[in-house]
Amino acid sequence: MDDELAQVGPRLRAARRARGWTLDELAEKAEMSTSTLSRLESGKRQASLELLLPLTRRLGIRLDDLLPDETPDPRIRRSEIRRDGLVIVPLSPEGSPVHTYRITYPPTGRLPALRVHDGYEWFSVISGRLRLRLGAQDLILGRGEAAEFDTRTPHAMSAAGGRPAQIISIFNDEGVRMHTHVADPA
Repeated sequence: MDDELAQVGPRLRAARRARGWTLDELAEKAEMSTSTLSRLESGKRQASLELLLPLTRRLGIRLDDLLPDETPDPRIRRSEIRRDGLVIVPLSPEGSPVHTYRITYPPTGRLPALRVHDGYEWFSVISGRLRLRLGAQDLILGRGEAAEFDTRTPHAMSAAGGRPAQIISIFNDEGVRMHTHVADPA
């Protein structure tokens, strides 16, 4: 709690400076002495509601704005998905508006069947070479190359050559369902 309170002064100072006000100007608006405000901002005076309420009103901020937000753990901890020989690693949290995955295509001698479904996909090759069959086009993409396409165009992807290919892929919701969910057994 002491660490959180220690941030009140610097946040108060930042809010004042963001409005271009001097210590004297804010102190006058909040009807307090400049030295009291200075000591609050520097942490040499204990913050109290009696002092903070007039300041936050004049600054147009909430008391909560003077306290740090709890920063959630940014790490993504989701299980990898194995499907049709692919290893699909989620890189975005569950429910994220952007669905990002690292997908590893194993080396294979054949291209999977072309698929068509609603959706849109973007990807970038991060290692190996990826074969993309998109409609009548048969493309080989190498490290650093990217592609985007409407998944209503018949398409299929596989590693090209004798090594796995890894891509970072971004899907819309429909694309996620097609690429990460295992079909129900018939």
